[in-house]
Amino acid sequence: MPTIKRYNVSKGFSLLELLIVILIISMVYFLGFEGVEIGKQKPKALTPLNLKSNIISSELYSGEGTLLCIDQCRSCYFRPDLSSPFGEYTSPVDLTNIQAYTLDSYEALTPIEYGRYQDQQICLIMDFFKNGSSTQIILKNSEESYFLPAFFGEPQRFSTPEEAKKYWLRNTTLASDSGAFY
Repeated sequence: MPTIKRYNVSKGFSLLELLIVILIISMVYFLGFEGVEIGKQKPKALTPLNLKSNIISSELYSGEGTLLCIDQCRSCYFRPDLSSPFGEYTSPVDLTNIQAYTLDSYEALTPIEYGRYQDQQICLIMDFFKNGSSTQIILKNSEESYFLPAFFGEPQRFSTPEEAKKYWLRNTTLASDSGAFY
């Protein structure tokens, strides 16, 4: 009588094969995506051109606040309201050697002397208010000057503080004359 041979045909993977596949996939994942944080953006360094937008979009800002910078604007502190103490601003700061200017009552460009904080010279104080405005100011570093508007518009870059002053005065005149036609 003939014998019938049966062959066991497995239709799946063994446990060992599955473990090897999982190990290979996890190694590729960890080597390929090392250092990538999904869903988290690294904060941009605080510069004169993005100062207002970075502060308003930061987690520290809750409708109003004050930014204070010392140590030739290498270290900054922020307080969310007048009754709170200043806390360290931990995001990167690129405001080194900034000099702040304002216009006095005679429309003369005047450097601002803020005083001292933690026994170091303050180089910048900027207030942010609930209505979306901020301190209007001209900032100058070794290369360029910047006009930071109080309300509307984007910060502008200029080669000298005098050019920024002309822009400030021109925009002030335009804003004050805007109701002349009503």
